Amino acid sequence: MNVKRMRTRHHRSNGSNGASRQLNGQIPMNRNHVFDSHGPDVRVRGTAQQLFEKYLQLGRDATGSGDRVAAEAYFQHAEHYFRILNAMAQAAQQSQQERAERQASRQQRAASNAAEYEEDEQPAPEGEAAASEPKDLSTEPQPELSEG
Repeated sequence: MNVKRMRTRHHRSNGSNGASRQLNGQIPMNRNHVFDSHGPDVRVRGTAQQLFEKYLQLGRDATGSGDRVAAEAYFQHAEHYFRILNAMAQAAQQSQQERAERQASRQQRAASNAAEYEEDEQPAPEGEAAASEPKDLSTEPQPELSEG
């Protein structure tokens, strides 16, 4: 079998392999994003909040056992995930503000469109009524139809 064909068969160019979620080389994160963390002598997997708490606990344990170097390393890892939590919270707040601004803009446009529609529905002066509005034929005499 052709090796080149084999490689392209499994390659998905439509982005369904997760690449469509990447923005400028970064995967957008939410609070449920799972990280694989390789700490000083431990490998931990979890959300940023879970990793922050785990490294804080490991740092406290290392401090209690008298290993200041390991404790500092764990606290630095905890600080890293603390900064990630802050960045995610800031991004969430910014996107919430943007959504609120878009909603307010939509409501403002809807209100101006409604006001414009109401202006168009205002009755025209009597001289213009005949030219702009169709004649109501329901009050006019109608021809009789005979069956035949």
